[in-house]
Amino acid sequence: MTTPVIPVLREMRWWDIDPVLELEKDLFPEDAWSRGMFWSELAHSRGPEATRRYVVAQEGQRIVGYAGLASAGGLADVQTIAVARDHWGTGLGSTLLTELLRAATAFECAEVMLECRIDNVRAQKLYERFGFEAIGFRRGYYQPGNVDALVMRLTTASDSGPAAAPTSDRGTEING
Repeated sequence: MTTPVIPVLREMRWWDIDPVLELEKDLFPEDAWSRGMFWSELAHSRGPEATRRYVVAQEGQRIVGYAGLASAGGLADVQTIAVARDHWGTGLGSTLLTELLRAATAFECAEVMLECRIDNVRAQKLYERFGFEAIGFRRGYYQPGNVDALVMRLTTASDSGPAAAPTSDRGTEING
């Protein structure tokens, strides 16, 4: 019997872009990010003026998930979260979101926003477990499929960092 390898989170670097793009194209074939989009985001993720946090989940030599957050003026925006299909239901999405919320706290953001495809119920349930609330829609946001986005917001508690750990027993607690 072999021991399963647990994915390790680490900072996304430029050499991760190709494997991330493979996963991106598998999971989001209609509206996958381009190589240039990832390069642009990573360009703002290092150094004292960093406004981005991007991480990958690596299992052995394989990237099985990734996530990114942008911050500006006390507001954070979840740019992307993706988990390989064979890792759905393992809690990896919660782990990635927890890391992004830690980054939002480090960036001293009072609110975290995100857009989610209206047809991605799995992701919506994850965000709701963390306390995100639906606040509106963006019609035709995801192109070229012309799919609407659900806009969600999490307001952080001013004295304790992220407002909530997930309310289900599958999530990762936030200590910050």
